[in-house]
Amino acid sequence: MKAWQFSKELIENAEPQILHTPPHNWDLFSKMEKNEDERVRGWWKGKTIGTGQPECLIVAMIQSLESKGYFVEPAERLIQEGLDAYEVNDMSKLFRVTARIKYLTSTADINPDAPYWQFDMFKSYEQYAKAVEFPDTQEVDEQSIEYENQIKDAWLGKIIGSQLGSALEGYTTDQIIELLGDVRGYVRQPISLTNDITYELAFLRCFEEKGYGINALQIGDEWVSSIPYGIDAEDLALRSINLGYYPPESGSRNNPFSEWVGAQMRGAICGMVAPGDSKEAARLAWMDGSVSHDNNGILGEVFNAVMASLAFIESNPRIILQSAVEMIPANSEYYYVVNTVLKWCKEENTQWKNVWNACEKMLEKCHWSHVYPNAAAEVVALWFGNGDFDETMHIIAMAGREVDCNAAQVGTILGIAIGKHNIADHWKAPLKNEVTTYVRGMKHLTIPQLAERTVEAVKQAVRY
Repeated sequence: MKAWQFSKELIENAEPQILHTPPHNWDLFSKMEKNEDERVRGWWKGKTIGTGQPECLIVAMIQSLESKGYFVEPAERLIQEGLDAYEVNDMSKLFRVTARIKYLTSTADINPDAPYWQFDMFKSYEQYAKAVEFPDTQEVDEQSIEYENQIKDAWLGKIIGSQLGSALEGYTTDQIIELLGDVRGYVRQPISLTNDITYELAFLRCFEEKGYGINALQIGDEWVSSIPYGIDAEDLALRSINLGYYPPESGSRNNPFSEWVGAQMRGAICGMVAPGDSKEAARLAWMDGSVSHDNNGILGEVFNAVMASLAFIESNPRIILQSAVEMIPANSEYYYVVNTVLKWCKEENTQWKNVWNACEKMLEKCHWSHVYPNAAAEVVALWFGNGDFDETMHIIAMAGREVDCNAAQVGTILGIAIGKHNIADHWKAPLKNEVTTYVRGMKHLTIPQLAERTVEAVKQAVRY
């Protein structure tokens, strides 16, 4: 049926009526106003999910744009005006200031002297792949019990990391030391609820249907059909897709958070379905990352994807880490960060805190959700943890920042590489078998179910 035909029939088949009371949806307008008020207020004052730490997304957006090499002073001049409007609940002014800041950030001028522009921009997988050399693929028997066990251990490590980190999200190292001292286990009883695997579940469901022929547009479709809401980069990407802007535009178009940790936190699933094949893991990660991220944000997902893939064929985390760094383009800013941190790790070799102190200084202008400090935390934890699950979790916890995202990815990599028999009971015993998410159709799962679905999807997929 043509659209005009449908519209014509709809109006012609409607029954005329005279309403003697206000329209039934009049109350809806009032609810919509309240929802929009809360949405805009949320840009100015909010709290992190795991810890309730305060955050101000509108300021973080400006900060992130400066990290990407833009002049932000015109937007910064409106911050105090917006905060004042928030405090007196002047919603008319708050809407106006919020919109104007978003306009100023979306039209900001490039700062040609910013370090960001000294590096190459990577806008496609093809461009990325030409800039690196992948190691030869090593075959992994995806029909074997060994692979099934590694996938089970991957999900176990992921959930452990998520549960450890969710109680520490948004804290600095000094705050963690002051509040908790040395963290060497869960700081609160693990719960089944997790939001850290949301986008990995969407990828898995899309992969179950499409296999290795999966593409970014299909992943975008899965997002809008499965995920009711997002945060920062993912929120803006979901809104863009719903407006008809699909990847890669959804990840780059007016998305100041496109180099935050959101893509990096979901890379491991791409390596889990491409064991021993880092090139394929990178390809899948690039497509998935492009839904909500751009350039260095996508490279963060590639980084974790290739580490997870390599973990199936190499048990030494230091070797995995060094190989993954080599698969990041040497003329990218992401490479500069992770390679610098890796170099410091090798030079120091014994005291992780010394290296982490240097990382904090180098990256002090980055928001705590930016991809760089969190990538640095992973490098430090994997190097100095050196295959010891307890020590690696200790370091990734003490580094702070996006601990849940980082620990979940590192936990996945170690789960694959060293296996659950090298993970102490104090990590495994408190876990509930259930996993509760907000993904439509996947709200209640168990860890064995996640592993079974992953293995079955890989067994059924056809390699391209």
